[in-house]
This record gives sequence, C-alpha cells and structure tokens, in this order.
Amino acid sequence: MKRLISVLTLTFALFSTAQAREIADVEIPENLTADSTELVLNGAGVRTKWFMDIYVSALYLTQPSTDAAAIMSADEPMAVKLHMVSGLITSDKMKTAVMEGFEGATGGNLEPIQEHIDQFIAVFDEEIKKNDEFDLIYIPGKGIDIYKNGKFTETVNGGLAFKEAVFGIWLSNKPAQANLKKAMLGG
Repeated sequence: MKRLISVLTLTFALFSTAQAREIADVEIPENLTADSTELVLNGAGVRTKWFMDIYVSALYLTQPSTDAAAIMSADEPMAVKLHMVSGLITSDKMKTAVMEGFEGATGGNLEPIQEHIDQFIAVFDEEIKKNDEFDLIYIPGKGIDIYKNGKFTETVNGGLAFKEAVFGIWLSNKPAQANLKKAMLGG
C-alpha cells in the first residue's frame, strides 16, 4: 500500500510539474536570470480576449509569493515573460492593451510616469508575430530591461513607481485579466 501511495504521489508530482511548464503549447522555463540573480517561475497563464488565446504570461521572482501587493512594491529583481500565441496581435493592438493595463494599474494616474510609459510602449512599435517573446526584467537601481526574442532592446528606468505600474498590469486590483493574475500568483 505504501508503495502504491508513493507511486501515485510521484506520478501526481510529475504531472503537476509538466503542467506548470507547458501552457497553451508553450514551454515555460522554470528559471530566468536577472542580471546575476536566479529567478524562479512563480506562475503562468494565458491572456485571452474574445475566447482567443493572445499570449502566455509568466512571472519570475527570487522566491515564490502569492502576495500581489508585496510583489509589485518589492524593490528586488523579478521578471515577466510574454510569449505571443496568436498571429492576430498587432503592434497597435499590443500598445493599446499595454496602455489600458497602465491605466488599470495606476488608477488612471499616468502623468507622473508618462515619459517612461511612452518609452516602454515604443518597444512594441516593431511588428509582432506569433511566437515572439518579450522578457521584462526588473533590476533595482537600473530599471526594466526589455528583450524581444532574446535580443536586448531597451532599458526603461522609471524608478520603483514605474516598476510597480508595469507589474501592476497583471497584478494590480484592476489587472489585464483576473484569472491570469491568479495563475501568475501560482493559483
């Protein structure tokens, strides 16, 4: 009986791990490096709109957490990975969605960080294709390093307030999508 329970437990653990790493046919890495800090996958999910999968979003932290407010306000390395799973997302649609995310994350108070928002959104000027990946990596004192398909594109240094707004797109009280927030928090 103990052997059966052990086998079932191991099977469940392997199945759970496999599920956590593959979402919407996208392999999500368990780790990501921010500068020299190793980050671990906290959670990931799919952003949907009108019943269509748009992108997979994954949150990486120094240690797992389910506290959205603490994550947003923490001045420590962390990252969000976006993997486009739809060929229908355009640069303009992505910029509009990100701007809506900033409005939700800041309660509409964009003025103090507008210059940094503009710099951040400009990263999406280039055509976006299915399977494009964006890594948004926050490094304290430096800002948010943005990579597209593994290639560095920009650093936006808007301080902690801007970092909170970026991560607030997915984790604030008005996130891009409530069930995506829950998934990124490991739920």
